[in-house]
Amino acid sequence: MSRIIHIFILLIPLCFSLQTSSLYAQGTASDGLADETATAEEEAPAEDAIPSYPAGLDNPEMDIEEFSIRLIPLTKEELSELAIVWQQIARERTQAVVEKQVELETSTNENDSAAREELIALTEERGDVFDHYSEVVDMLDKKGGDEAEVADLRSYRSAIIVEEKQRADWRTLAQEALNWTSSEDGGIQLAKRVGVILISLLALFIAARIVRGYAHRLFRRVPDLSKLLQAFLAMMVYWLTIAIGLMVVLSALGVDITPLFAMIGGASFIIAFAMQDTLGNLASGLMIMINRPFDEGDYVTVAGTGGTVKSVSIVSTTIVTPDNQVIVIPNSKVWGDVITNVTASDTRRVDLVFGIGYDDSIEEAQKTLEETVSAHSLVLADPAPVIRVNELADSSVNFVVRPWTRAADYWTVYWDLTRSVKEAFDRKGISIPFPQTDMHIRVMGETSPAELTAGSSGRGRPKGAPNFRTGDAGPETAEELAGSERDG
Repeated sequence: MSRIIHIFILLIPLCFSLQTSSLYAQGTASDGLADETATAEEEAPAEDAIPSYPAGLDNPEMDIEEFSIRLIPLTKEELSELAIVWQQIARERTQAVVEKQVELETSTNENDSAAREELIALTEERGDVFDHYSEVVDMLDKKGGDEAEVADLRSYRSAIIVEEKQRADWRTLAQEALNWTSSEDGGIQLAKRVGVILISLLALFIAARIVRGYAHRLFRRVPDLSKLLQAFLAMMVYWLTIAIGLMVVLSALGVDITPLFAMIGGASFIIAFAMQDTLGNLASGLMIMINRPFDEGDYVTVAGTGGTVKSVSIVSTTIVTPDNQVIVIPNSKVWGDVITNVTASDTRRVDLVFGIGYDDSIEEAQKTLEETVSAHSLVLADPAPVIRVNELADSSVNFVVRPWTRAADYWTVYWDLTRSVKEAFDRKGISIPFPQTDMHIRVMGETSPAELTAGSSGRGRPKGAPNFRTGDAGPETAEELAGSERDG
């Protein structure tokens, strides 16, 4: 009995060991099955995978406008996957085009119009695919897709189109061009866009003129703003209105204007370097408009030229001379030279000079000048005119006459007083002498023969010289001269 109990106790660990081994084997078999399942799932064909982009975006029949709108919410990962799908579609369509083109080239019938029409139809269908393909690639580029990937996708399309056009015969190219011209998505759409742009430009110019006129009236109300600066600001508003309106029109037509800004930014340095003189004129023009040394309508002397300021642009100043010559001066020369503004002040002094003879009465001349000046209606009483003896010249006693008048009446007063003074002097018997020279001759007295002989050395009257005191004109012939010498 005890032996049976002992054997039972020894069998218990053995049974436990066998059960554990069985459980381990089952677990191992289960793990192997799981690994096989996972491997099978990994080796499952990719065509059963669900695409990450929304369904229907790989349909070539979808309208391009609707297609472009549906691409907006997609991420760059979804766009990258969709671009590969459209590249595969484009490859299949291109393969069909190539097969038909090879068939046409190997055909013995050169005028196989049916085959050519079929080739053109396949090319147009492939063109629609490429339009969808390009929309996906452009959207991927805008949303920060990999630059190398975007470049490869675009190069694929460009290479196919270039190669096909180079290898196509002239009949096919002519038929494609004709079909494109009459296509709604081709020439007709381009003509519509060009028409919209032209009409928009015309409307923009009209609107810009209206805005400029309103802005000009608004700038006139700003105090201490010169006419030149008003015109400049109004012109800036004019061109700014056109630029903004043109960008809005191009954006509405679907034209991407972002590259335009990039191109302008890149070319700005080159333009600035090439147009140094023009930029210098621009800076000088701004300084003229801000500091206002003269304004429109002022009579100025700049760069050695005198005239009335007609206008000032951003690069030049236009002046009209008194004889109606129009002179355009670069702003850099205007601002870099002495500027004399004749009409900047409300009043001007007229400087006149009148001369009288030395035998005339200074008091009488002074009184005459004062009466003549004060009688002129355009001469201002304040400041009072200045009339003084200024110079004892070679031929005359000169008076300075300096009356004041309004700037607009300067030349009227100048010319009127010049004439009035001459007429007043004539009435009073006051002479206005002209330049003259008085020659005084000294007459010598009678001299002795010895003094006459000494005259040859520089003193007295030389031998044979005329005697103006006695009226003797001297010998007229050589014989008379010899006889006078003998007599002497």
